[in-house]
Amino acid sequence: MTSAHFIDLGFARVDTDRRRRCGFPEVIFCQGKTPAEVAAIAQTVLAHDPVVLGTRATPEHFAAVAEVLPAAVYHARGRCIVAVREPLPRLSGTVGVICAGTSDLPVAEEAVVTLETFGNPVERITDVGVAGLHRLLAVRERLEACRVLVVVAGMEGALPSVVAGLVSVPVIAVPTSIGYGASFGGLAALLGMLNSCGSGVTVVNIDNGFGAAYAAATINRLGENAGRGTGVQTGIS
Repeated sequence: MTSAHFIDLGFARVDTDRRRRCGFPEVIFCQGKTPAEVAAIAQTVLAHDPVVLGTRATPEHFAAVAEVLPAAVYHARGRCIVAVREPLPRLSGTVGVICAGTSDLPVAEEAVVTLETFGNPVERITDVGVAGLHRLLAVRERLEACRVLVVVAGMEGALPSVVAGLVSVPVIAVPTSIGYGASFGGLAALLGMLNSCGSGVTVVNIDNGFGAAYAAATINRLGENAGRGTGVQTGIS
């Protein structure tokens, strides 16, 4: 069944109007879906939008998608599938993805893949956690050059507060489930970030690199439009 705004596959109703309404195409959350379901949704999305992104994807999901979309790419660390028919418009503003420790990289990589798929230049800064603040201070100029920052941290989740005290741009904090027993699977980092003394810190859910990247991409696009003095840019002519 097809309507003006979605295609009914029986097991899923694929939103073909998402990019017009929200600026970015529908993204597939692969967890809980069968490989065949993910492949069918991906093929449908790409038939109507220039790019398709699948998050929380397994190698089995990717194998099924690759059968119907041979140009698809699997980003194993970030667990993302990307297929591009035509790149989305490239934005001029850079989004920084700041990672406290190497163990947080899978969540950071999910954010990076999302941002790049949506047309954002990305500045990656890794392993600059609060256990060695000199590492963060050494890249301060790179932080300040970004339009928005996504800061990923586990353990006690202190890094976003420190970053927010150094820059004048939006900071989106991502708590990760990395840490010892008292981190409670990321709950300690989440609560620490929610109680941040750094002004302007926005917090997403535990391990939600995609959600942080989506918010950052929206902010970056709005910043682009403000600089040009135009309305909302959807990339659709």
